[in-house]
Amino acid sequence: MPLSPFIAWAWVPLVLWAALAQTARNAAQRSLVAQAGTLGATLSRFLYGIPFAGLWLMLLHALPVTRGPVPEFHTAYVGWLMLGAIGQLTATATMLVAMRERHFVIGAAYSKTDALQVALFASVFLHELPGWWTTAAIAVATCGVILLSLPKRGVETGAWISRAAWYGLASGAGFAFSAVGYRGAALELQGTPAWLIGAWGVFWAQLAQSVILGGWLAWRAPASILAIVRERKKSLIAGLAGALASIGWFTAFALTSAANVRTLGMVEVVFSYLVSRRLMQEMLSPAEQFGLLLVATGLVVLCLR
Repeated sequence: MPLSPFIAWAWVPLVLWAALAQTARNAAQRSLVAQAGTLGATLSRFLYGIPFAGLWLMLLHALPVTRGPVPEFHTAYVGWLMLGAIGQLTATATMLVAMRERHFVIGAAYSKTDALQVALFASVFLHELPGWWTTAAIAVATCGVILLSLPKRGVETGAWISRAAWYGLASGAGFAFSAVGYRGAALELQGTPAWLIGAWGVFWAQLAQSVILGGWLAWRAPASILAIVRERKKSLIAGLAGALASIGWFTAFALTSAANVRTLGMVEVVFSYLVSRRLMQEMLSPAEQFGLLLVATGLVVLCLR
């Protein structure tokens, strides 16, 4: 049964909302890095996000307009969800490794290819083939984001095939598999309202990520866990912003393809970039302006195709 035009396009404001919330989450998370380290700060957004995800879930099941039966979580659903959760953690870990390399900025740029990789992996594993206009939008927006990620000064030729570059590509692949996994999990709950699919996905994914990453840190860096407990006010803010962002992402995955969600999600890079430039009161260079133009063009084409 086809979706009504309103429901069919509801993923657009959801992704924009998620991107804004993620920008706030990143800011809150960065404030924790000095005390808890990058992985500890990452754990805070998962662990402290669980109560907010649980409250959202209970609210949806309580309201007459959104309530519904608890979905049947079978093996295939769990498998796809774990692919998404582990892919997200792997992407974070490989980016941390890339940060230790000499040409980290190139690795960061390569990690922005996740939307292109999503389109590829979703075609293979979910049989969701993007159309020509969607593919063009992904390519144009990705070029713009990579252009924004490059240093102002030139880079050595060898940097493009350095270890940092490979780690960056691996991080992008992790985020791509994460999107494909969450989209695959959503497709396994046919007949369940998108709001409930998104709410349950966020709850289970954050619970799994908290157990996996929390267990790793308890073994290797227990001080990081103690730090996010001490800084619980900052952790709660990161958790709230992270839960709000994830609710938007997961609900959007229930409504449209992973490629659509991740491509429009590039607007988060634009939000973060403009905020950082505003705070530093720096003018945009011609190359940066062109990069923003490419991103905007790609996203407009995606929404109007």
